[in-house]
Amino acid sequence: MDTYAEPEQSRQDAIACGPPVRRLFRDVIADRLPPDRRPPQAAMLFGAGSDPFWDERTFLGDFYNEILHQDTCRPGTADGLLLLAHLAADDRVPARQRFEAVHLLFRAATVAERRLAESWPVTPKDADPDSEALARVAVRAHTPGLLTRWPDECPAVRLALAGLAVVLPTERTLPALTPRLQGFADQHPRGARIGDYVRFVLVLAAQDDDRILTATEELTGTHWTGTARGVPTRARALHLLGRMLAEVAAGPARPPTGK
Repeated sequence: MDTYAEPEQSRQDAIACGPPVRRLFRDVIADRLPPDRRPPQAAMLFGAGSDPFWDERTFLGDFYNEILHQDTCRPGTADGLLLLAHLAADDRVPARQRFEAVHLLFRAATVAERRLAESWPVTPKDADPDSEALARVAVRAHTPGLLTRWPDECPAVRLALAGLAVVLPTERTLPALTPRLQGFADQHPRGARIGDYVRFVLVLAAQDDDRILTATEELTGTHWTGTARGVPTRARALHLLGRMLAEVAAGPARPPTGK
């Protein structure tokens, strides 16, 4: 009668092992996605095994890299972004990890432009235009639902959402962005990480190529890493925006995560 009890218990123990964040991600995805809709990257959450060297940081690094591999898109990247969208939309996930999920969606949506800006004038190494296009389409599909969370989100996630809003603009999102970000601009002076980021997002929201080019050159002429002048304006701007958001995320003064 109990022939299968021990193997089943062992399997459950194996799935449950690993850092708490892995178990939390597994629970969120289990509740939000049925097994037949989970992309292959979900195996890192549900597989019957755990890397003995995983702590929270190394697990998150491996998990995120499984979706967006070394900042490059692969054929399965677009599918894996579904996991990030669900994690970013669930309040059980801590604000820091919700921010990271939206940040990774931003990176996936801007891979082509950012890497072009870095490698100009040659074609980016390991570029996969088809996978990049699919990833961008996937992020565009997930963005409206995430933006509806703005009123209830913490300041850190709002900053990341603002990046998504200007990368994938719509007639509804851009007019709402300026008043939503004005409070950030008032609280953070020019020259501060968050202050520069918010003001640059507002310039991008205006969709004026001359202003965008001027702002890009002014900011990269001060303390942000620049790109070659021959790079198309949008690629230069998104490369800069990506660097800014990465620095906002990294600190040393990390973005506030309280409500």
